[in-house]
Amino acid sequence: MKKVLVVNNPNSGRRQALKYKKSVLKFLLHNNIRFKSIGIDELESTNFEEFDTVLVIGGDGTVNKIIPYVINTDKVIGIIPSGTANLLAAKLKIPTNVNKALKVIEKEKITNIDSLKINNKFGVLRFGIGYDSDIICKTPQSLKNKFGYFAYFLAGILFALRLKQKHYTIFYDDRKISVVATCIIVANAGNMFRDLFSISQKCELNDGLLDIFILKVKNPIMFFIEFLQIIFDKKSSGSKAMYFQSTNFKIKNDFITGHIDGEKQKFKGDIEINITPKSVKVFSNVDNTER
Repeated sequence: MKKVLVVNNPNSGRRQALKYKKSVLKFLLHNNIRFKSIGIDELESTNFEEFDTVLVIGGDGTVNKIIPYVINTDKVIGIIPSGTANLLAAKLKIPTNVNKALKVIEKEKITNIDSLKINNKFGVLRFGIGYDSDIICKTPQSLKNKFGYFAYFLAGILFALRLKQKHYTIFYDDRKISVVATCIIVANAGNMFRDLFSISQKCELNDGLLDIFILKVKNPIMFFIEFLQIIFDKKSSGSKAMYFQSTNFKIKNDFITGHIDGEKQKFKGDIEINITPKSVKVFSNVDNTER
């Protein structure tokens, strides 16, 4: 790290980012590293060419906003997790403790991860519509401020009791299928609830593949049975759900609300998702590292 851009999202999580910022700046000063500190609302007015490293103090949504500025470059993202979910940090085995996260960054171990392109937007975790989107987009901020990530768990139970189905026409690998589903997830990282379980154990950050999960059930009891199968990795494709991998995915769409990496998005027109292999560099604590 020669020159670092520190990006702080003061509204991230329970406003932990404000507290963590002091520790990050102290770390940089102690190591005589040149840096500039900005807020998340200053991205567009910042010249990213000046920096080789971007330290992000925030959650998955904050990291998502950095991706367009660093994709397919040599710039490296360092994550100080301070959001509600911190799923990418969990996948990269970055601790939520700020001092331990800084130790990961200090080692400068780099992992090249895949990125998603959803129409003209980018992501590194997942795209979701239906039930998955309801949990992310409709959980009140006041509930997240009070309960943190557990708020999503509470919302998940509530929305599971009123699942809604919708007809989708889907294209992938030169195939076309029609399904009636309550949820569609297209993931680069499929881990949920920190890293307790995943929609697919094959789901890796740098395998060059999209992991697709389509939930078909509407009955709450059948949903919870399917949910238990996900937790205990007993899932399989059938009448209740579909699991498969692809390098491309398209949904015929007029208008729908979904999310990208936990950030609410409104989509007009068809949704096309592609993966760009190993296009984003991040400091990580996983074994498959590159310098």
